[in-house]
Formats: sequence, structure tokens, C-alpha cells
Amino acid sequence: MGHARYSTLNRSVRSKAMNYDSASVDEIFTQNRQRRIHDAMDPKDVSKRESCDSAEHPNTVPIQLYLDDTGSMGSIPHFLIKEGLPKLMGNLIQKGIKDASLMFGAIGDHECDQYPLQISQFESGDAELDMWLTRTYLEGGGGGNNGESYLLAWYFAANHTRTDSFEKRHKKGYVFTVGDEPCLQNLPINAVKEIMGNTAMGQENFTRDGLLETARLQNHVYHIHINHGPHLDNWWEQALGKNCIQLDNKEELANTIVKIIIENEKNNGFIPTAEVSTEQNENQKEDIIL
Repeated sequence: MGHARYSTLNRSVRSKAMNYDSASVDEIFTQNRQRRIHDAMDPKDVSKRESCDSAEHPNTVPIQLYLDDTGSMGSIPHFLIKEGLPKLMGNLIQKGIKDASLMFGAIGDHECDQYPLQISQFESGDAELDMWLTRTYLEGGGGGNNGESYLLAWYFAANHTRTDSFEKRHKKGYVFTVGDEPCLQNLPINAVKEIMGNTAMGQENFTRDGLLETARLQNHVYHIHINHGPHLDNWWEQALGKNCIQLDNKEELANTIVKIIIENEKNNGFIPTAEVSTEQNENQKEDIIL
């Protein structure tokens, strides 16, 4: 997956045709009307999601973006499809990350929700990324159990992804969770088997600390807390330190992710030195704002 290129010009045309700016959530996210997960985003029996190099993208940078889809957090995917996603991809390309490979995940509550995990493929093209994002079912569940299942993101990243970035170049990818709740402390193995089916990994119950550490083996792991719910739980800052970021509004999300990735890639000497082509600059200059 992820062989296509991202064009902010083509994406702008599609946005107008699909009426993303003014269409309702249920008009854009059609699974909401069906009240069920899209078959292609169901993690059951999924072995791996793969981020592979290609002729178009020889140096893939794998990015996993897991969005809390419970309660008011359902507004985040709506923001991304309206304006956040083209800013995210366009800015990465302009700043030197021409081979970003992005995978969406949706996170709910494994103790309460019918669909606590949804997973896309890794993609790089504008049409493909729009397709996967709008396939997300915004279940809007969650429960009064003092947390959501952000640890499912780390479970999936650690056990069900494969990236050429790490296997060929020993270079870590990125895992972002975005939410406004504490993280549930435990993930029972029976819940994993219910979610993942025949591909479930492990024989014993998981803890959030153990899954976080395992996900860190091949990824830079971040959590972005949106300050419109409960106060940030102390565990987040204790576990992630500076990799836990607080935002007052969702409009800061795309640029925050870009800045994190660009700073990390520069510090590790991975930003390509070649300039972005004139054609790319012309296509992106109105959309790219940091």
C-alpha cells in the first residue's frame, strides 16, 4: 500500500466536489448511517498492516495516527477531512518528508464498545487517505470506566504492523494517539481475541506499560491530549514525558504532528537535502501553513 503521491491540488478539487466544508458528519462518514464498522477497517483476522518502500516512495516514513472516536472526540476526524489532513500531508512534503506513509486507527473502549478498534491501510495518496478516513465509523461510545483503550494502538503497532523503514533501515516510525481521557490500565487476552480473531497475539493479559514499551521498540510514541475533556491524567506525563503534548483546540493538531516529525527527523539527520520540485510547490503553496 501507499504507492500513490499526495497532491494538494487534486485534493482541493475533490474536497469541493464532495462538499467536505459544509456536509454533515453523517454525510461524510457514511458508516455512521449504517451503525457499523466498515468491513475493510475491521481488525479481526488481520495479520499485518505494511508500510512498504516503492519506486514512488523509496524512503517511507510510517506514521500511525489513532483517533479517539468516543463522545466529542468524534469531531477530530471531521476536522481532518475538512482541512487538517491536507495541511498535515502538504506540510510534511514541503518540509522534506516526501515519502510519508500514513495509517489511520480509530480507538474506542474495549470494555464497553462494539468496535473498540478500526484500522486502515498505510497510504500516501490523497484519494486513498480520504477514502480510509471517511470509512471510519464514529461509534461515539465509551463508558463511565475512567478511560479509553489507547493501549490498543500500542498493541496493534507492536504486533500487527511491518515497515520497510525499520526492517531495511533500522529507522523507527511514529505512533500518535489523540484523545481526551485517561488510558485504561489493562487489556485482557480475551478482549484481544474478540477484537483480533485468529491473529490475536499473546497468551496472557496485557498492561498499558508493557504495551507502551513494546510499541516503542520500533516507533517514536506520542500522545496528544485535547483539552476539552477531563484534565490530563498524571500517568500520561509520567509514562511519556515530553512525548505527551496538550492542545487547547483540535485546529492545532495537524501542525503539531508535522512539527514533531520534522524536528525528530532533522535531529536524527533523516531530512532529505533535495529541494521540493517547483511543480510540488505550485500545487501546495496555498495549502501549506505552519
